[in-house]
Amino acid sequence: HSMSSSRYFSCLDLFEFNSINLDKLTETYNLSFYLQYLARWPLYFSLLQGPDHRPLAYIMGKAEGEGENWHGHVTAVTVAADSRRLGFATNLMTLLETVSEKIYDGYFVDLYVRVSNNVAVNMYKKLGYTIYRTVIGYYSGEEDAYDMRKALPRDKEKKSIIPLPHPVYPSEFD
Repeated sequence: HSMSSSRYFSCLDLFEFNSINLDKLTETYNLSFYLQYLARWPLYFSLLQGPDHRPLAYIMGKAEGEGENWHGHVTAVTVAADSRRLGFATNLMTLLETVSEKIYDGYFVDLYVRVSNNVAVNMYKKLGYTIYRTVIGYYSGEEDAYDMRKALPRDKEKKSIIPLPHPVYPSEFD
């Protein structure tokens, strides 16, 4: 754990991260999607590696929204199976929250997580995230997602995390 180090993700890492990316709970994307994130939001894309430079975990995200809906979004965070429960995801989430607060001055950070992924949902709750809404059929129409949020200091009244009283469909997003 103490021998790991974090750094910004690079294009070459796309050839090295299959060991952590090919996991049934990790959404995978096409090459151009990752490259778009690297080009537009490089500070939101970090890699954690072991002393042997093997990728152990990564996070990717972006800044989006308008007005009081301006926020950081966690697109993906994943940890290699043999490196879980060591605090790596927590460290990466802290990095993303710091970028969202200090660089982009967001009101909150949000993420989507499978309703069935209890380990992740509980981890996010421990990190201060709350369930803002349930999104029906978010994962390819087959599984619902929780939209979880954590208010940042800019949202002094914590308006961004007041839960919606009813589920929504992906087509209803603003």
